[in-house]
Order: sequence, then structure tokens, then C-alpha cells
Amino acid sequence: MNLAFVESPVQLLNVLEWVHAQGGDDPAATTVVVLPPVDPMSRGQLRRMAELARDEGITVRWQEARGESGAPLKALRALAGLVRRADHIVIGDPFSRYVQLLLTLVRADRLTVVDDGTATMEFVAQLARGERLTRWHRRGRTGPRELVLAPVTATARRRFTPSAGHTVEVFTAMPVEAPAGIAVTPNTFAWTRSRFGPPSVGNGADLVGTSLVETGVVDPVPYQEAVTALARAHGATRYFAHRRESAEKLHALEAATGLEIVRPDLPLELIARRGPIGRTIVSFPSTVVHTLPLALTGTGVNVAVCDIAPEWLRTTASPRAQGFLSGVTETARGVQRLSSVARA
Repeated sequence: MNLAFVESPVQLLNVLEWVHAQGGDDPAATTVVVLPPVDPMSRGQLRRMAELARDEGITVRWQEARGESGAPLKALRALAGLVRRADHIVIGDPFSRYVQLLLTLVRADRLTVVDDGTATMEFVAQLARGERLTRWHRRGRTGPRELVLAPVTATARRRFTPSAGHTVEVFTAMPVEAPAGIAVTPNTFAWTRSRFGPPSVGNGADLVGTSLVETGVVDPVPYQEAVTALARAHGATRYFAHRRESAEKLHALEAATGLEIVRPDLPLELIARRGPIGRTIVSFPSTVVHTLPLALTGTGVNVAVCDIAPEWLRTTASPRAQGFLSGVTETARGVQRLSSVARA
């Protein structure tokens, strides 16, 4: 039995892509456990993705592990037997402390990590460098919680390290160079292209939002100025919000730019593939500058990326932020660079 743990809509989409890429495997051999976050938009997208997974013949189990007191331990007890029986574990977020806790129960000798967006790039790089697993936008402080969970994280690192009786695969659309022994399988978004579209393509442009303000990386004022400049330069009329963007920020953007704010009910790869979509899609450095060119292959849609200027960063941003975001842009294939447009 394949057992997958997902905490976001994109992770569930990439589990569907992984199942499709297996070819001869029976979808019914895969069970997906959804560990939903608390924010309503993510939960709504996850429910829609769960419907698509069930339509594919995959078993989906919705397991609350956050929110109320005692939920994490209750979920852990409920999932323990399922985890121990699994032959193959598939996870979407190797940085998740809860997933790392579940990995301490794993007996399976096969482990696959599917994309959780650009975080996959940092995960593989940290594995190669032998570093502690830390999200790129965190400043890396070691607090009481991290000290308590240090043994859990150490066990997870061992699970991510292949050995004679233990295989590790990374299924990704990102440009990564994995350490020796880890198999890298390309995610070409074949399932998405086979199930949706091709879309109707208009003559205008659409903007794609980012949660860099919400994660404390980018200051909101230059972000709003950049969105305004990009909308004017490209004649954009719609702004596809990231699921983590705050309502306050989106209201301010709408008032300042006149853009129609769209809160998608599915990951953007599926929204764009269903259409209608603009002839140009403009994004800041994010997952979609790697995934949309794959999902929209052959449609004639141009994906453009606007660099994050160093002066946009908050003083509290991680020292790694600028380098990581530049790497996201520089390694994207088949996209147009817009650094001069944004800074103008």
C-alpha cells in the first residue's frame, strides 16, 4: 500500500501526478491522508482536490491534526496503525514537524517526496550539504520547540537518507541536484494536461500573487507598488491570489490597482489549464514559474517572472532570502525575466 501525507492543495496535486506517472500501478493502491491547515482557503482547495483524487480511484482520509487542544496526539494515535502497515510512504512537506513525527513510526523501505513548491529545492540542497532541515524564509533561530523536536528531526533526516534496504525518491518539477543514491523523477504535469484543457487564451495578462508579505520576507509597500507597475505595464485585469494572502492586503491591492482579485478554488496549474487565461502570466519568484510552463505546454501562453529587488526585503527577512529567490528565477526554464520593468 502507498500511503501519502499532504498538508496543502499543491502537495495533493503532485501526489496525483506521481500516481499517474507510475503507469501500471492501481490508483486504489494509494491512500492519501489529508492533514489540513486551519485557514479556510487552503481547506477549501484541499476539499476540491480530494474530490478529484477520489474521482481517480484514490482513497482519501481527512484527518484533523491542528486547531483544538490534543488534536495532534489524537491524530497520531489514529494514524499509527496505517503508517506501520504501509509499504511505500509519500510525503509532500519534508519540513513539516508533524510529518517528521509520523516518520518515526514508519517501517516501509520506500519513501517518496513530492513537490511542496520551491521548498523542494531547499530541501534537496540542505540534504546535499548535510544541514539541519529549516525552511528558507526562517531565520534559523533554535527555540525551545526546536530543541524538544531535535530527535524527531534527526530521525526524519535518516529516513531521507537512502541505504542498502531503504530507497528515497524525489518526484519534482524543480531543477534539483540530489545527493548520491536519491532517485529524481521528473514531474511533467502529464496528469494535469490529460485531464484539463487546453484552455481558451485571451490577449491580455494575468498577475499571480505571492505570500512573501505574509511570511515576513517582503515589505507590503514596495510589493503593492510593484503589482501596480506590472498591471499597468502589461494591461493586466486579474490578480490570482495566493491562498495565504491576507484579506486586508488584497483589499488594498484592489483599491490601488483596480485589478479583479480572484481567489482560486484549485491550484493555479489546474485553473490555468481549465482557462480562460491571459496570453501572458506574470508572477514573482514562486513555484508557478517552474510548473506553469509545464502545465501550459503547447498553449502559447507566456510566463514572465518579476525579480524581487533587495530593497523590497524586510529587515527581519532571513539572510538566505535574496539568494533563494534569485535562484528560483534563474533556474526557471522557458520564462521571461522582468526585473527592469518591476523596478521602473
